[in-house]
Amino acid sequence: MAAVAVIGAGSWGTALALLLHKNGHQVTVWSPIESEIAMLNQEREHKDKLPGVKLPEDMDFTCDIAQAAEEKDLLVFAVPSLFTRSTAEKLKRSVKQGQIIINVSKGIEEHTQLTLSQIIEEELPQAEVAVLSGPSHAEEVGKGIPTTIVVGSRKKETAEYLQNLFMNDVFRVYISPDVLGIELGAALKNVVALAAGIADGLGYGDNTKAALITRGITEIARLGTAMGGKFETFCGLSGIGDLIVTCASMHSRNRRAGILIGRGKSMEEAMEEVKMVVEGVYSAKAAMELAGKYQVQLPIIEQVNKVLFEHKPADEAVKDLMLRDKKIENPLIPW
Repeated sequence: MAAVAVIGAGSWGTALALLLHKNGHQVTVWSPIESEIAMLNQEREHKDKLPGVKLPEDMDFTCDIAQAAEEKDLLVFAVPSLFTRSTAEKLKRSVKQGQIIINVSKGIEEHTQLTLSQIIEEELPQAEVAVLSGPSHAEEVGKGIPTTIVVGSRKKETAEYLQNLFMNDVFRVYISPDVLGIELGAALKNVVALAAGIADGLGYGDNTKAALITRGITEIARLGTAMGGKFETFCGLSGIGDLIVTCASMHSRNRRAGILIGRGKSMEEAMEEVKMVVEGVYSAKAAMELAGKYQVQLPIIEQVNKVLFEHKPADEAVKDLMLRDKKIENPLIPW
């Protein structure tokens, strides 16, 4: 049995806390929001983020981050990307040398263009940081619906340790050394999912969705490999797998926000209606900054940025994508 602190009590953090508890581990969940912790303690259910999923009586909930992290074998970082750095800063005095931290959130920090694990490593250099990602909606994991993900770590023994902690008969865990590729796939797919949602909101069909998914993973792999990620990673669970589920499911907050934007709402109105952090909005700008730095073309992500931040009509963005210069699908295939 391991002692685990889940840092962040959103839908994903709560679902993983329940998973780890069912696997026989001692679990403490932290949130900075007193009303949220009070609800979890009293109701044993996250009525806002994960309704219908009951939490066990022996799971602990606290607003004291130092107490949550004390003497833990594992810290699960499940806070929105916007709060990753500030949350890591709060743990500087609590995290011991060699502490294993697994980041399960998705995003890229605007301006620094750092992935979330890189932010944690920068703030907590004494820790050993791994990542978990893949096609995995919290709503389904919380209900025990079969799910498969990938854990990334630079050390194989750490990856295997985490694999053993998380894996059970409904939650299959693969391992990989490509931490960077896993995180880039996880963050960038949210931007493409916004595009897929916008297309849905405009009333387009399956042909359009399939094109966005296929060309979207091409863009993700193009930037990801330029940055040092492995092409095979983008063909796997945290690449095409996560992209498919995020573009296709109404559980996806990014797709839902995109649908609202496609129907004419502003970015701000869409985020307000979704009532959850829409990570793709924050990763979109960072992706374009990275595209400039690594000199790669990201036409879908570029058009998403124009719709989000330059108020370009969504139907015009789609038309501009369709009327781009003629291309060969894969220039690496010889005639």
